[in-house]
Amino acid sequence: MKLNINGQSHEAHADPSTPLLWVLRDELNLTGTKFGCGVAACGACTVRIDGQAVRACVVPVSAVANRAIQTIESLGSAEKPHALQLAWIAEQVPQCGYCQSGMLMAAAALLDKTPKPSDADIDAAMTNLCRCGTYQRIRAAIHRAADMLQKGGAA
Repeated sequence: MKLNINGQSHEAHADPSTPLLWVLRDELNLTGTKFGCGVAACGACTVRIDGQAVRACVVPVSAVANRAIQTIESLGSAEKPHALQLAWIAEQVPQCGYCQSGMLMAAAALLDKTPKPSDADIDAAMTNLCRCGTYQRIRAAIHRAADMLQKGGAA
């Protein structure tokens, strides 16, 4: 089946019931998306499908054929980081780093939908878990990125 991942067409040869996470990681070698719990509880596997934050560990690959899938690999680059990536660094969000790709993808979906989120908006949208407990820094980074994007900063 055809998959549209990060703006490129890919052919997946997995069983249609295989979770998207495993197709991304094992078949397409897009390993930025992490396995955490396998039951959509932690959010380490968060990607965006048609702009929405989705837990890839529970989405069968057949459900996303011909839809726009975005993984952390396309959020920004070393040459042109996304405002969220810059804000993550400025606010010293990463600790162990394991949850970060999922957090960033959830935050990107939030900012696309709500360009100037309140603390309540952030708390409602950011349901991913962080074992290191950097939730206050995550909130500050999302506010910082929102300000940067409003002022025409990195995207």
